[in-house]
Amino acid sequence: MKTASAFASVAAGLLAATALVSAAQAQANIKIGVVTPLSGTYAPIGQQVRWGLELAAREINAAGGIANRKVDLVFEDEEANPSVAVQKAEKLFQVEKVDFLTGTVNSGSTLAVAQLAERNQKLAATTVSFADSITTDKCSPNMFRVNARAEQQSVALAAWLARSKPKSKVFYLGPDYEMGRSTVAAFKASAEKTGAQSSGEVFAPLDSKDYTQYFGQIRAARPQVVYTSVAGNDTVRLFTQLQDFGLLSNLTIVGASGTVTSQNIGAMGQAAEGFATGVGYSPQIDSPENKKFVDAFKAANKADPDLYGADSYGVLFAYKAAVEKAGSTETDKVRDALRGLTWQTPQGAKTIRAGDHQAQQPMYVVRVTKGKFDIVDQVPADQAIGPDTCTRF
Repeated sequence: MKTASAFASVAAGLLAATALVSAAQAQANIKIGVVTPLSGTYAPIGQQVRWGLELAAREINAAGGIANRKVDLVFEDEEANPSVAVQKAEKLFQVEKVDFLTGTVNSGSTLAVAQLAERNQKLAATTVSFADSITTDKCSPNMFRVNARAEQQSVALAAWLARSKPKSKVFYLGPDYEMGRSTVAAFKASAEKTGAQSSGEVFAPLDSKDYTQYFGQIRAARPQVVYTSVAGNDTVRLFTQLQDFGLLSNLTIVGASGTVTSQNIGAMGQAAEGFATGVGYSPQIDSPENKKFVDAFKAANKADPDLYGADSYGVLFAYKAAVEKAGSTETDKVRDALRGLTWQTPQGAKTIRAGDHQAQQPMYVVRVTKGKFDIVDQVPADQAIGPDTCTRF
């Protein structure tokens, strides 16, 4: 009898221990991996990504977390380099066991991480990358995009340009990688549909120090407009050199929404004046939700949010809504919950299109006036989104 009693006691103890472990696991924090550039030419973009995510995580945790579980952010520096991004994402998936991954900036990094997410049976989302291919011909069932893609930006900007400078001659200067070529192609297609004439294009290596080597081609083409999709510190060098060589006085400069941001505009000074772009976010959006977000962001970071900060803030609330709708952090269940999800952001309501995982949102045209981004035009979400051409899933 003593042996049976002892066995029963041990069994009861094991059951109790198992129950405690299960309860502890159920309440374990949700780990979200962030692979973003914290050094290099795109570090200013990565800074906004970090600020937006950290603000959202603090607010979510203060309100009880996601499904009563706190959120932990685990950061890794991708250096805007796809091979580095893959290494860091693999570490987050395999070693840190993150539940979800975000933060990639370089479009090549986002495409590479999408494949890695599939192999690891995990989900990821970009809040920055513009290349249309991410949600078109290279779409992934495990990658979502909550920011506007190149075509959405281009539709808005081209419509404004057609009204302000009809039938302009446009010269294109982009960075020589996936995002640069995609954004140039997207804007060229939209601009030509509205009557603009293309007068030439050139693609410069990422982190270029000297853009003056391309100025002869620009002068020879005699454009009225230059479109560029350089970003980060590259924009500072390009615009400063354009100003120093006297090209800005006779040109209208337009570009991708990441070209001039709150992070680099101060370093350009007068050289950024008049720049126009199509964006999915502006601090000037006149709504109570955006004013609350801007105030909280500035209080936390002593800087204005830009589109990267706003979309990075928004992605955590999308993930929260999806997990709570799914009642789980399991990949298949959260994926299903994200498809077609509508949630609230500083920009207003966004919806993730179920077919290609692309967020639909109103688009704005902003123009730099005295160092500020003034909203000068708007295009409804359904007119800017473009067709769903993803066929992989």
